[in-house]
Amino acid sequence: MHDDSQHGMGIGANVRRKEDPRHLRGRGRFVADFVVPGMLEMAVFRSPAAHARLLSVRKPQGMVFSHEDLQDVAPLIPANTPEGARKAPFPLLASGKLRFVGEPVAVALASSRALAEDLAEQVEIDIEELEPVMSAGRAMAPDAPRVHDEWSDNLIQEMSLTCGDPQLASACEQAPVRVTRTYRTARQSMNPMEGKGCFAQWDSRLEQLILHSSTQVPHMVRDAVCDALALRHAQLRVVAPDVGGGFGYKCILQAEEVLVCWLAMRLGRPVRWLEDRREHLIAAANAREQAYTVTAYADARGLLLALNRRALAGLGAARPAKNARRLTKCPLHG
Repeated sequence: MHDDSQHGMGIGANVRRKEDPRHLRGRGRFVADFVVPGMLEMAVFRSPAAHARLLSVRKPQGMVFSHEDLQDVAPLIPANTPEGARKAPFPLLASGKLRFVGEPVAVALASSRALAEDLAEQVEIDIEELEPVMSAGRAMAPDAPRVHDEWSDNLIQEMSLTCGDPQLASACEQAPVRVTRTYRTARQSMNPMEGKGCFAQWDSRLEQLILHSSTQVPHMVRDAVCDALALRHAQLRVVAPDVGGGFGYKCILQAEEVLVCWLAMRLGRPVRWLEDRREHLIAAANAREQAYTVTAYADARGLLLALNRRALAGLGAARPAKNARRLTKCPLHG
């Protein structure tokens, strides 16, 4: 039996869950449950190509927006990156180049999601397809296509870390036993029960934007949206309602979160975007494509002296501006 008198409050404490009763009784409130008068639904036209020049975007009649309409919106810049890491602006809607399948190109708004999707399907683009880069190893090749044309290669950052006695390095060179193996992990994609979703309202009386988002990081979302839209922190309130699973996918900022905020302010109407399962499978962030080359050094008795690990992590084309990172560790004392 649980004893409340012994209930601790520190790390690892047995904390009672508070949300179960309302979920079991169907009283949870997710982004899809927010419905207000005058609300517009947003649908996204996404890139069909992994790598291509974007030559033109033709929009149908109606509430359809592309990059050329975002003149007063700053591109996203990666925050909290390690010192020395490359950064590249990430436009909310593609401009000049398409860098991954599912990249937002245009958004359409209507009174229902079905009508918004019908409008988005009428968007037409002209593209010049380029060679895609399908793996981190290929991205590192000297002749690999550049994700960002202004960069000399696709490497975001190279780090070297040394642990243990530095003199072990020379001992490793003389080690009678050395074993090298290569290990690879495939990309994986998170699949929460509830896809990403966000709902924005502009309060003209308070001059405050209220954003409800299915996110694990409301404060980070607030900071990034304020930077993109030139808002003071006091002008944006981010609310995370019930979230139907995250698993890390909802720990990143989505371009759609900024777009619904900009549209709500521009149009003076509430705007909502709900990610459907097909969108999630096509365009959601994925991770963990890594390749490790590990060498173990041992003496004649088999006693492990050190480990040398080279790790190459493929981080995708843009989330935003994530390409590849290479990490070297030598030696790690055994």
